[in-house]
Amino acid sequence: MEQRVRELQQLLQNASYAYYVLDNPIMEDSVYDQLYRELQELETQYPHSITPDSPTQRVGEKPATQFFSVRHNIPLYSLENAFNIDELKAWEQRWRRTAPGFVLKALEGDKGDKGDKGDKGDKRDKGDKEAFLPQLPTPDSRLPTPLYVCELKIDGSAIALTYENGLLVRGVTRGDGVMGEDITQNVKTIRSIPLRLQVENPPTRVEVRGEAFLPLDVFEQINQERSQKGEPPFANPRNAAAGTLRQLDPRIVDKRRLDFFAYTLHVAGRDDASVYQTQWEALELLQQMGFKVNPHRKLCPTVQEVAEYYRYWDTERLNLLYMTDGVVVKINSLPLQEQLGFTQKFPRWAIALKYAAEEAPTRVEEIAVNVGRTGALTPMAIMRPVQLAGTTVSRATLHNSDRVAQLDIRVGDTAIVRKAGEIIPEVVRVLPELRPAGTQPFQMPTHCPTCSQPVIKEGAVTRCVNASCPSILKGALEHWVSRDALDINGMGEKLVHQLVDRGVVHSVADLYNLNAEKLMQLERMGQKSVEKLVQAIAASKTKPWSRVLYGLGIRHVGSVNAQVLTQKFFTVEQLATAKTTDIESVYGIGAEIAHSVYDWFHIPANQSLIARLQAAGLQLAGEAVEESRQNDASLPLAGKTLVITGTLPTLKRDEAKELIQKAGGKVTDSVSQKTDFLVVGEEAGSKLEKAQKLGISILSEAQLTEMANS
Repeated sequence: MEQRVRELQQLLQNASYAYYVLDNPIMEDSVYDQLYRELQELETQYPHSITPDSPTQRVGEKPATQFFSVRHNIPLYSLENAFNIDELKAWEQRWRRTAPGFVLKALEGDKGDKGDKGDKGDKRDKGDKEAFLPQLPTPDSRLPTPLYVCELKIDGSAIALTYENGLLVRGVTRGDGVMGEDITQNVKTIRSIPLRLQVENPPTRVEVRGEAFLPLDVFEQINQERSQKGEPPFANPRNAAAGTLRQLDPRIVDKRRLDFFAYTLHVAGRDDASVYQTQWEALELLQQMGFKVNPHRKLCPTVQEVAEYYRYWDTERLNLLYMTDGVVVKINSLPLQEQLGFTQKFPRWAIALKYAAEEAPTRVEEIAVNVGRTGALTPMAIMRPVQLAGTTVSRATLHNSDRVAQLDIRVGDTAIVRKAGEIIPEVVRVLPELRPAGTQPFQMPTHCPTCSQPVIKEGAVTRCVNASCPSILKGALEHWVSRDALDINGMGEKLVHQLVDRGVVHSVADLYNLNAEKLMQLERMGQKSVEKLVQAIAASKTKPWSRVLYGLGIRHVGSVNAQVLTQKFFTVEQLATAKTTDIESVYGIGAEIAHSVYDWFHIPANQSLIARLQAAGLQLAGEAVEESRQNDASLPLAGKTLVITGTLPTLKRDEAKELIQKAGGKVTDSVSQKTDFLVVGEEAGSKLEKAQKLGISILSEAQLTEMANS
C-alpha cells in the first residue's frame, strides 16, 4: 500500500503541474477525481503514509483563528516608479553613474568573457553545489548584450515563499517589507505553487517571490456569486486577491482559485554566481522547479527596446486574462545588481514603468479644507461620484495652495481626475471652456477651519500651529493607532473623533488610561467591542521601539526612517539626547530629518509625552537591549531559546513573548535542536510532535510564568 500511495501522489502532482502551470492537461478531470479519492481513502486507512507535499494536504480542514506576523528572511523592497520613457531614461542614467567602471566589465561578461574568474565561470552544471540544477538554456547568442529583462507587472498581491529541502514550509504576505503575515495554509491552496520543488537534490533553503492574482474570468464569477447572495462586489481583482489571501478559512481561499506567477529566486547557502548569473536564468530555473513564470517576459539589450516592449503592451494588455498595470524592468546581470545595491527604499537595478492611470471627468461641487496631524491645511475637491480604476471616487486631493492656483480650480468646474499611482485620487486639470459664469477663484483660509486660530504659510504649505487644535490631535491619534504604527484594531476614525470631541483623550498617552467603564459610555460601543479594544490597547504596548517612534508622528520620519533610526539609537534616551550631527550621520538620514527629530525631542510637551508612555509600559528600547538581556546571566531565561505553540490559557502570543524576552530569553518560530523549551497551549500542532522527538523540554503557561518570574 505504501508504494501505491507514493505512486498516486506522484501521478496527481504531475497532473496538477501540467494543468495549472503548463496549461496542458494530461488526464481527464474524472480520472483525476477518481485517483484523488483513492489516495484519500488510502491515507485515511494508513495515516502514517501522509506526507506534507501530498495533494490531499493542499486545503486544510480547520480555519485559522488569526494570522501571526513574522519577519521576512530577506526584506521585500518596493520598486521605484516611472510613468514615461523620459523617467525610464533618467533611471538608466542614475544607475550608470553609480557604477560606471563595473558596467563595462558586466556587459563584457554577458558576452561570454569571464575575465579572471578562472574555471569557476565554466562549471555551471558541475560540482556539488549545482547537482540539483538541470542544464539551463542560454539567451540567443545572436542577440545584442541582454542588458535588461522586462516582465509584465501583475496587479495582484506579493507573497514570499520559503522551501526547505525542497518542501514548502512558509508563505508570507509582503506586509511592510520587513514583517508580513504567515498565510502558509492559504498559499498551499494555490495550485500553481508547488508543494515540493521539482528538482533532484534540492538546496537546503530556497526563497521565491511572486504575485498571487485572480484571473479576470474568476473575478467576474466571484462578483456574480456575491451579487446573487446580496453581498457587495469586490472593487477590482487586486483587492479581491489581497482579501482572499487573508481569509482565515483556507477552504474559502481554495474556492476562489487564485493563480501565481514567480519572479524572484534566492538560493540560500549556495554561491548564486556559480548557479545562475542573470535574472533570465533565474526565471528559467524557477520554471524548471515547477513554478509558473509569466510567458511574456523579454530580454532587451537597450532602453530603446524596453520602450518598444512597454508601448506594445500598453494596448495589448487589454487582451490578457489578468490585470497588469505596467512593466518591471530589471538589469539582467546579477553581479551588476549586487554592485548597484539599494537605496533606502528601492533597488537601484530595477524600476516599475507604470501605465497612465485611468482618467475620468466629473463636476467639482465643493472645495473643503482638511487639517492633518502636522497642522497642514490640505484643500480637497468634493466631486460628483465617478467610477475610476474600479472604485467610486468622490474626493480628490488638491495638495496645497500653489497647486490650487496652478489648476485655477473653482467650485462648479469640470475636472479631470485620476488615481496617482492608481491609489490616491487627484485632479489632473480642469476644463475652463465648460466653466459656469460667475465662478470665483478659491482662496485658502486665513484661520484654521477647526480651531479658528490664525494660520501661517511655510512655502507652499499653509499650517495651523495651535498644538491644542482638535484636528491635529485627531490626526495624531489616527496615525498612532494605524496598522503600521501601534496597530490598535477597533480604534477607528469615528471612535477617535468621539474621544476627542468629548474631551476624554487629549494625547496618545491618554489612550492607556482608557478602561471598559469609560469606553462603555461612548456611542455604539457594546461589551464585546469594548473588551476587544481594551485587549488591543494592551497589546500595543508590546509593539517594537521602531513602531513607537513612527507612531509619534515626527515630521519626515516614516516607517522606514524609524527602523533605520532605532537600529542606531537603541533606546529613546539615546535618540532624545543625540545631537543633530549624530542623527544626520545615520545612513539615509538627511539634515532636514535630523533637525526635525532633534527639535521634536526638545519640546517640553513631547518630553512629558515620552515619560507618560514609558510609565504606561510602551517599548522604548530596541533589539540591542533584548540582546543584552539574553547575555545577562542573572535573568532566569538568559541564553535560552523558546518556541510557543497552541493557544495559551490566559496569555496572548505577544504577551508570552514579552514575558520571555524580559526574562532574558529568545523566541523563535520553529523547533530545532537549538530550542531549549517549547511552551504548549491548547490545540498544539506539529511543533509539539517534533519537540518530543528531539527531546526538548515542554512547558505549560503556568510553568513558563513561574520560571520567568523566579
